[in-house]
Amino acid sequence: MTRTVFPYSAQDVSALARALNRELDAQGHKLGHVEMLNLLARSAGFRNFQHFRAQHEAGDRLAREPEPTPAIDHQRVERVARHFDAAGSLLRWPSKASHAELGLWVLWSRIPRGRELSEKQLTALLAGHHSFGDHALLRRALCDQGLMTRTPDGRIYRRIEQRPPAEALALIRHLAPRLAA
Repeated sequence: MTRTVFPYSAQDVSALARALNRELDAQGHKLGHVEMLNLLARSAGFRNFQHFRAQHEAGDRLAREPEPTPAIDHQRVERVARHFDAAGSLLRWPSKASHAELGLWVLWSRIPRGRELSEKQLTALLAGHHSFGDHALLRRALCDQGLMTRTPDGRIYRRIEQRPPAEALALIRHLAPRLAA
């Protein structure tokens, strides 16, 4: 197991020495490894070693360059958009799996967040957003893609909150005006 190295510094060496002396006097016994780590962290002004570690990890995350936004394949988004009609309803199930996945993200975005839906409610909701009549395929695909969960008996469905991929967001935004109209 690799060990992460955290730099240790104190603003005032004299204050650090006094704090260490106080902590060591209060212990009265030989310190174990974790106790020594906590003592050093408290002497530097942290609550404990976990607090010290969390502060350095957060600083490292903030210092890193933000990840570049992934490039969007606009042609793919355009191809998948052809599977939706002028009202934003899914006309046909895409034959390509990658296109079907993007289409599912659109349907996912139309499911209310934070609500449990019965199978009947979800079927009614999906019926308003597709015109090829296979709501069972859509329910199953949403669950298989990890966009929804369902109880083992299939009675209750719930949307899984997550950030859609960049291409899915582009498609959702592209189709949003159609749905509003």
